[in-house]
Amino acid sequence: MKVCVIGSGGREHAIAWKFSKSSNVEKVFCVPGNGGTASIGENINIPLKPPFVDLIKFIKENKIDIVFVGPEKPIIDGITDYLEPEGIKIVAPTSNGGMIEGSKVFAKLFMKKYGIPTAEFEVFEDFDSAKAFFEKHTDWVIKVNGLAAGKGVIVPSSYEEGIKFLEDVFINDKFGDSGDKVVIEKRISGFEISVFVITDGEDVKLLSVAQDHKRAFDDDKGPNTGGMGSYAPVPFVKEDLIKDIMKKIIYPTVDGLAKEGIGYKGIIYAGLMVDDKLNPYVLEFNCRLGDPEAQVVLPLIKTDFFELSQATAEKLLKKINIEIFEKFATVVVLASQGYPEKYEVGKEIKGDLSEKEDSIVFHAGTTIKDGKLLTNGGRVLGVVGIGNSLQESISKAYKRIEGIEFEGMFYRRDIGKKALERLL
Repeated sequence: MKVCVIGSGGREHAIAWKFSKSSNVEKVFCVPGNGGTASIGENINIPLKPPFVDLIKFIKENKIDIVFVGPEKPIIDGITDYLEPEGIKIVAPTSNGGMIEGSKVFAKLFMKKYGIPTAEFEVFEDFDSAKAFFEKHTDWVIKVNGLAAGKGVIVPSSYEEGIKFLEDVFINDKFGDSGDKVVIEKRISGFEISVFVITDGEDVKLLSVAQDHKRAFDDDKGPNTGGMGSYAPVPFVKEDLIKDIMKKIIYPTVDGLAKEGIGYKGIIYAGLMVDDKLNPYVLEFNCRLGDPEAQVVLPLIKTDFFELSQATAEKLLKKINIEIFEKFATVVVLASQGYPEKYEVGKEIKGDLSEKEDSIVFHAGTTIKDGKLLTNGGRVLGVVGIGNSLQESISKAYKRIEGIEFEGMFYRRDIGKKALERLL
């Protein structure tokens, strides 16, 4: 079988790598891919814009069996809406399904309609009304409506910070069309987790529960990023809580999408806050695997990933019995100096990046030029350690980092630390 993975980051390298492990898969194409995907498949540079004419032509000419979409933008741009009518099997929701991530307003109103627990909220379309509300709710969270690469949410530490964010949205137009509206929602305290499921619109399979580290620096300091590290599973999330999440959040979400007439075949990634009484609330929905969470979720899936993807695309997920390795995985992101703000690229990456039995290096922002592997993004590599305990997986990831270097490389040294402290 032939597979096409859409995207160019660490998540897409992990997806391509997982497909390459399937005995069913003969070849993996990546559009456009990166320096890491080039070693396990073929990178193809095709424009990823509606109506996806060049992509459809390539898929048909190469008789590709399954397309798996990594990032959210092609989903929201309607890649499934264009490919499915052409008879192409694809693992990704339709564009209206992608609105659970593409529009915070849509997602919040959807949750309210179907009784899915989320924070109390209000929606605003202009600066003056948003400012007037925030003046009375200065400890609430502000979110821009549309996609903002993980940077469209602020948990204001002061009144001035919140107002500055609203000015950036409505007056300075920092977020463009994504800032047409804002959601201001009540802050919920507790611990955050990411829950990943795959669904064909009827059946649902739990993949994993992970925990992300968003801030750039140790002790959750610095600006928000796309994610500086993650681990899975979360050892203090017990079976009863998982059952509660599935019952109160995941199943009602899948049922609600179906009732709305939304074709949803793909990943649902629910970012949750769990309060001190272990009540889960949805902070956000995403219509794809997380990055870097994919790098720890995928290595733990024992079930053949091609068979899982095929069953999803064909609405036969009920026939799949998903199995997960009883192990832990931790990923630490190696980033370019200056990320998530301005950073340099073109730095040579040195060291052993080969796959080991207990560690994998996934490429995110890399490229190959004149036979050399160079940095080509803010987040450059994701170094994964796999072990029988969370501590072991963390230790293996950091041990592996010792043999990798590039100019300006930085990374957090406390990935998983809070979880270990919680277990004491």
